[in-house]
Amino acid sequence: MDKFEYAPAPESAALVDIKSEYGLFINGKFVAPKGGKTFTTINPATEEVLAKISYAELADVNLAVTAARNAFTKTWSKMPAAERGKYLFRIARILQERSREFAVLETLDNGKPIRESRDTDIPLAAAHFFYHAGWADKLSYAGVGSNPKPYGVAAQIIPWNFPMLMLAWKIAPALATGNTVVLKPAETTPLTALLFAEVCQQAGLPAGVVNIITGDGATGSHLVNHPGVDKVAFTGSTSVGKAIAKAIAGTKKSATLELGGKGANIVFDDAPIDEAVEGIVNGIFFNQGHVCCAGSRLILQENIQDEFLEKLKNRMNLIRIGNPMDKNTDLGAINSSEQLARIKELADAGDIEGSQRWSPNCSLPSSGFWYPPTIFTGVSQSHRIAREEIFGPVLSVLTFRTPQEAIDKANNTPFGLSAGIWSDKGSRILWAAKQLRAGVIWSNTFNKFDPASPFGGYKESGWGREGGRHGLSGYLKGEK
Repeated sequence: MDKFEYAPAPESAALVDIKSEYGLFINGKFVAPKGGKTFTTINPATEEVLAKISYAELADVNLAVTAARNAFTKTWSKMPAAERGKYLFRIARILQERSREFAVLETLDNGKPIRESRDTDIPLAAAHFFYHAGWADKLSYAGVGSNPKPYGVAAQIIPWNFPMLMLAWKIAPALATGNTVVLKPAETTPLTALLFAEVCQQAGLPAGVVNIITGDGATGSHLVNHPGVDKVAFTGSTSVGKAIAKAIAGTKKSATLELGGKGANIVFDDAPIDEAVEGIVNGIFFNQGHVCCAGSRLILQENIQDEFLEKLKNRMNLIRIGNPMDKNTDLGAINSSEQLARIKELADAGDIEGSQRWSPNCSLPSSGFWYPPTIFTGVSQSHRIAREEIFGPVLSVLTFRTPQEAIDKANNTPFGLSAGIWSDKGSRILWAAKQLRAGVIWSNTFNKFDPASPFGGYKESGWGREGGRHGLSGYLKGEK
């Protein structure tokens, strides 16, 4: 036996009760869509249909925005801040109590390993509600003036890579600052958002404070362009973010946009190599690489290239791919057939442009959407795999000789969301961090998140911050 074999340790899908059909959550109740349209959501690991989901059209968006406006003017904005905070505390505690249920549903609908849903996504989501609950009656200290005011109705659109966590990133600060919400989850991963609607009911949240509508890009467009919306918060692709920015230009709507990335992980020759290898693996293969801040470019000092890549390949040979519901699984399913096609297209472009592909010898399940962990060496800065966001488990390796060359290569991108620095010298880390044009920079670690720490990017990675005191300012208007 050349590697340790793990016995299956599957989590039970029976922990969650998936309904055959879900309505739209508007004004505190689940209602049928006006047009009667539905679509299905599937388990990407098996392609099994999980549920039928309501499709919201303009008439449904109108109802949701009206409900949010009424809740804002009549209830939520008039409620004492400390009372609003109690609702957030209540939601946070319910999320903790039902965390296993949420983790299972997230994995079934998204395809990510249950270990990541259980240990990262859901605990962090609850932590965001706890954190922002504490801010609810302290907004005069948020740096937006002594008497900041909420915008009103917030339209929030979240992606499919971290459905529940992104929901928490959006809804928690909005509610803490006194706004009401109409949220649209991604069409491929709506189930945890709809389960969260049940949590809102369980917590006794006043009707209309949170509304959840499901649909595709057309639904999102109706929501963004609705005249009753005061604030837009979007996490997703740069192309859609640009379209949203154009749509609200000339209006009084405020926006927070968290968009794509092409994060660089810089490894200097004095870095602790074994630790850095673990960081690179976590940076690109966590959540199948479906991470906007993924370290998808490894910028490696030339004189340690051979040793580092040998250790990286040995570590990649240990990655376990398969059933996301198995607690031993490291790499789960790609979220959709469309995303798998995108990954394959860009990886094939890497072959065509002359890079060298390597993947561990692994067997992929016959059903569902899967892609092996992959690295490309011999990558040039002009290659598509070095410039475009792949959003999958694909790592591009570039090399450098001098520290300044590493910085120049890291910054040679239209994105500016994240970066990592691996070095034993604190002075070098501080120097590099000052030079890098990225919103989030990790040193000798990667993919570390905390509700108190602001997250966001530069350039085409969007504008505004989410999390921390800085994230509150996106939902507050200062004194005029």
